[in-house]
Amino acid sequence: MGKKSKAEKKSKGSKKKHDISGGPQDIASLLVQAARSMRTVLSRNLLDSGLYAGQDGVMLSLAETDGLTAGSLAAKLGVKAPTMTRTIGRMEAQGFVERRTDDGDGRLTKVYLTEHGRNSLQTIEAAGKSSEKIATQDLSDKDIKTLMKLLRAVDANLQGSTPEE
Repeated sequence: MGKKSKAEKKSKGSKKKHDISGGPQDIASLLVQAARSMRTVLSRNLLDSGLYAGQDGVMLSLAETDGLTAGSLAAKLGVKAPTMTRTIGRMEAQGFVERRTDDGDGRLTKVYLTEHGRNSLQTIEAAGKSSEKIATQDLSDKDIKTLMKLLRAVDANLQGSTPEE
């Protein structure tokens, strides 16, 4: 038997089903732990701004598209509507957002950033960059690019999964 070329090895390797089951270091556990750790660092970096975990996502979503309903914010951020309603109430009390009746449809209430909220966006972005810098401090640019590509692929796989998978 001769040596296999890289292409043959890659082709064979890409068809192989990976055994990812087992132990405390499985993919799900590592992803969840990494996400929790990232969230903890981000929360700590946001502390001075008065924002709490999850509120940064609301702020960034509104910065992208101001005037969203609580339901559309909940769907966009992947949380339940009652959770979003509580979050918006807290953020309104903190002065980051305000609720207003929609001009076109008086039955709808939309959420908007206040001036204070807009002024906090740079702090959120800085906290995010700082958290990313900590998370990737020992990784090369190539490693980071690969990690992002792999995380997008994992997310796309999970988004398209069905319960029996």
